[in-house]
Amino acid sequence: MRAQIFGAMVAIATLASPAFADAPKPRDVVVHYADLAQVMYESSATAAKDMQKSVLAFIDAPSADTLAKARDAWKAARAPYQQTEAFRFGNKIVDDWEGNVNAWPLDEGLIDYVDKKSYGEKSDENPLYSANVIASKTIRIGKKTIDVTKITPQLLHDLNTAGGVEANVGSGWHAIEFLLWGQDLNGTGKGAGDRPYTDYDLKNCTHGNCDRRAQYLKVATETLVADLDEMAAAWGQKGKARAALLKKKDKPALAVIFTGIGSLSYGELAGERMKLGLILHDPEEEHDCFSDNTHNSHYFDEVGIRDVYYGRYTKLDGTVFSGPSVADLVRAADPKVADEIDQKSDAALAALKKIKDTADSGEMAYDMMLAEGNEKGAKLIQDGVDALVAQAHAIERGVAVLKLQIKMEGSDSLDNPKAVGK
Repeated sequence: MRAQIFGAMVAIATLASPAFADAPKPRDVVVHYADLAQVMYESSATAAKDMQKSVLAFIDAPSADTLAKARDAWKAARAPYQQTEAFRFGNKIVDDWEGNVNAWPLDEGLIDYVDKKSYGEKSDENPLYSANVIASKTIRIGKKTIDVTKITPQLLHDLNTAGGVEANVGSGWHAIEFLLWGQDLNGTGKGAGDRPYTDYDLKNCTHGNCDRRAQYLKVATETLVADLDEMAAAWGQKGKARAALLKKKDKPALAVIFTGIGSLSYGELAGERMKLGLILHDPEEEHDCFSDNTHNSHYFDEVGIRDVYYGRYTKLDGTVFSGPSVADLVRAADPKVADEIDQKSDAALAALKKIKDTADSGEMAYDMMLAEGNEKGAKLIQDGVDALVAQAHAIERGVAVLKLQIKMEGSDSLDNPKAVGK
């Protein structure tokens, strides 16, 4: 999600000062960053393929057990993807692609049946608000009538931002999440979505169109896997994302790294994903709103920020992939600033871990924390926001000591909260 631009503008200078004598070469840091992106997207694609196996097993034999396993696999695959989000913002190729994979929030009535009492039937902003592709043979987008009898990856991608509406989302993590969990009708009360497995049972079908629903889930999962494979390849030795980065000179290439981690820390995670929901007390602003998995998604975003800053990633098999990092450059330039970033980063991780632990314990899910009047929940989220903002400011100081120039993504919820909701 986009909003205002935030960040320090610092004059560009060379990296050739004596302070960098013990630092790795900037080019080595940039190359390792590209290698890290390839490894992390490969991990995400691998985890998504494991999820795909569970989804297919569920479709083949719908039951409460196979549905639970598919949901667990979705959650397991979500973590490595969230860690890759630190490659967004600075890399245009990633940002242009991301909308097919992780766009949110979405108007779920575009995809399937909804509870009309809570959801409504029409939206002034979105003509496709309740189009229900699964139950339809055609839908109308503007002046065009679109044949949706065959559910394909191209159709799902075409649904994304259809009619110029960002909430029209046909593919990606959250479309699959909705198809597995259904709507969370509990508001800020206890409980996640509870779609019955019989929505996919051809012999005992509930809510109609079980064959179409199964086909949509199958294609959406295939499409996500293909999209993740595409991005892993884009960071490969001959990939377009790697090429776009490596053709930059050292200073602009390093700025890409800091732009990604700073923007995710400040404008996106602290602002759009956390502070905005706290201001509005709106569970619809919960990132993984159908599954009540938001606490994990936020936590692994922070893990990903640290992965990129320190140039170190723990792969799915437990082995560690590491190399020269921007953290090494900052420490060589100014150990005090490096210490500050370490401290603020540790504090941000701890704050988000506290949210995660509270939700994992069963005491309070993230959407419950957003409830108006929930002082403990609000403090947990606000502490996370404050820690992420402090981390972003510390990252800015790292940018300054390296004499780089970046623009971090901002958020009205942080920069101009009076404008929120207007």
